Amino acid sequence: MDGAEPAFEEFVRARWTSLVRYGYVLTGSPHDAADLAQEALARLGSAWPRVVRRDNPDAYVRTTMARLHISWWRRLRRERLMPDVPDRPAGEPAIEQIDAAAELWPALASLPRRQRAVLVLRYYEHRTDEEIGALLGISRGTVRSQASRALEKLRSHSAQHREPTSGRQRWAAISTNS
Repeated sequence: MDGAEPAFEEFVRARWTSLVRYGYVLTGSPHDAADLAQEALARLGSAWPRVVRRDNPDAYVRTTMARLHISWWRRLRRERLMPDVPDRPAGEPAIEQIDAAAELWPALASLPRRQRAVLVLRYYEHRTDEEIGALLGISRGTVRSQASRALEKLRSHSAQHREPTSGRQRWAAISTNS
């Protein structure tokens, strides 16, 4: 960041952790999240004077991240999910906080990319269906159907992985299945 404007440097320092966390929610990978945040900030750096005049650099960089993520998965067309996240960075507090909800993230990562992007934009970014549609280049109805399908998959994933905790509950589950 040598030679960058001090205001841009301060923005990067202040928002880096939040942007990586947002990238992780979009991608499901800490490495891809860092790449996504870095690429979006590089683009923000080249547009900094224009963006600062409009007074909303955070919205610009988050929108850029969502669009970059979409363009990456459109280019790949094929998703290769890993069963476990490899090489966790040591001492990264943002990633450790996200890992606290360990059951949700594998379920979210198992969703198709478009469904995952719709849920992230709706529930993490609190975007409207119209905003999500504009960001992803899809209709409002497609946003709603993708969200519905994604939530149904998450519910079924949750039901499949829920185990009874006591012997009495376990016996009740076994006897009703017999």
